[in-house]
Amino acid sequence: MNRNYLLLFLFSLLMMVSGLAAMPPLDRDEPRFVQATKQMAETGDYVDIRFQQASRYQKPIGIYWLQSAAVALSGEGAEAPIWVYRLVSALGIAIAVVAVAWTGANLFRPDAGLAAGLVMAAIFATAFEGRDAKTDAVLLACCVTAQGALAQIYVASRRNQAVAGYLAWIFWAAQGAAILIKGPIAPLLSALTVAVLLAFERDWRWLSKLKATRGLAIVLLIVLPWLVLITWKSGGAFLQQAVGKDMLGKVAQGEESHGLPPGFYALTYSLFMWPFGLVAVGAGLQALNRLRDDPSIRFCVAWYIPFWLLFELIPTKLPHYVLPAYPGLALMVGWLLTLKPEEANAPLRRWQAWLWWATAFGFVLVTTGLAVLCIAAPLYLSGTFSWWSVPAAAAALAAGYLAFPRQLQVPLGRVAAIAICAGISFALLFGVIAPSLKPIWMSPEIEAAVRANRPCETTVLASAGYHEPSLVFLVGTNTILTNVDGVAQHLLADPACALALAPVAEEKRLDGLLAGQGKSASRVARIDGINYSSGEKLSLGLYRMAD
Repeated sequence: MNRNYLLLFLFSLLMMVSGLAAMPPLDRDEPRFVQATKQMAETGDYVDIRFQQASRYQKPIGIYWLQSAAVALSGEGAEAPIWVYRLVSALGIAIAVVAVAWTGANLFRPDAGLAAGLVMAAIFATAFEGRDAKTDAVLLACCVTAQGALAQIYVASRRNQAVAGYLAWIFWAAQGAAILIKGPIAPLLSALTVAVLLAFERDWRWLSKLKATRGLAIVLLIVLPWLVLITWKSGGAFLQQAVGKDMLGKVAQGEESHGLPPGFYALTYSLFMWPFGLVAVGAGLQALNRLRDDPSIRFCVAWYIPFWLLFELIPTKLPHYVLPAYPGLALMVGWLLTLKPEEANAPLRRWQAWLWWATAFGFVLVTTGLAVLCIAAPLYLSGTFSWWSVPAAAAALAAGYLAFPRQLQVPLGRVAAIAICAGISFALLFGVIAPSLKPIWMSPEIEAAVRANRPCETTVLASAGYHEPSLVFLVGTNTILTNVDGVAQHLLADPACALALAPVAEEKRLDGLLAGQGKSASRVARIDGINYSSGEKLSLGLYRMAD
């Protein structure tokens, strides 16, 4: 069984490695996280969280500390490339995969845990988050670890078995770490799970095995020191922004242009659980039909459904918000392997069959869409055909073919084959095809132009019309995000060394502002592309003061 964990850990890392270095920083969230970490390395302040001069108090310190450790271990300091920061997310997914397998092996049996781990390693959601230097991959690892320990405590208690003493410590330590990563998400997940189990059984005695008094002391020991420091250093601004604005604001109304009606996660499920979404729905529907038979299944259902429903009701929606619920589904796929074929493949009820076929439609649509995307994206955006598109599309179609179940119970060998095909498709999509789409990667093109035309070592760039956080991370913390007037003032203030970025359409206005001071600027580079964050086509000029 230990060999299974090692194989899953290495398989998960292998799934993530392609694209870690090749993919440029992904606007807008990732560069905000990595830039804040970069500034910690530059300033030596590992308590406060800032993006340039502005405070960044939406999330706690945990992910910044982990990324800072990766930066320090790289030996490159503040100049560390993006892949160093992303290693933390890749490791987070790998740990989550092993934790899912550990949970499945102890709730069911080793092959069930292996199947669940393969599912989590190979879905689109983890493939993306493992390559994105944000909180969600590490949060997933904490959530699965906490839920895995909670599940084993609950199931052992229901079966009148001895509960291993270390499980409570694992649960509380994971909760404390998760709070430092992303606030109350993991405690919320566990609280919802427990609440549903209590409502179903009306028996709370097993909760005594959690040793809550000691456990809460562990959580406070993990969380409180930094919380006290940041509260003192920020004058209370951290709690006001993180709790009052970020968390409660998202609950009350759609924040950051992400307000969407209920049903969003159901509609995006087929993509973010691809290629195992249809397999998982079949397993989940069979689990619903056997809730009273097995406490392990009750726990998995209580893990997934209430968390998903709650986030469907919260106005602010992003696909990764429900990622902590997906392991509950993955475990159900593993559980189905423990049943006899005639039990696992028993006919579904009519409404369940309709739901399964609706999911099948979404699954076919996503499979086809991914294959088409691999081929069409380079043709549309770059005007070239990439030969890498052929194996990427073929692997996506192969994963889809294998994952369209002939029966609800999918053998372990087929699960592994699906995971391998999906891994090949993701490796080519994220590692080769997406990085080749030059028109959408404007910040790296700007950074290359700045590096080629920098007149001084101390050159600072002022940018008008393009304010993406990735530009700050790539070009430098001192980058000035301003308007055309600010660009003109920047060039006039440092005529020998300054560089400026502005829309080509504003060139005459820039010339007019400089001419009023008896100066002029020359365009040394032009960058044309698409700002994928806003959907705008842009033509930007890089300027320096004329001799």
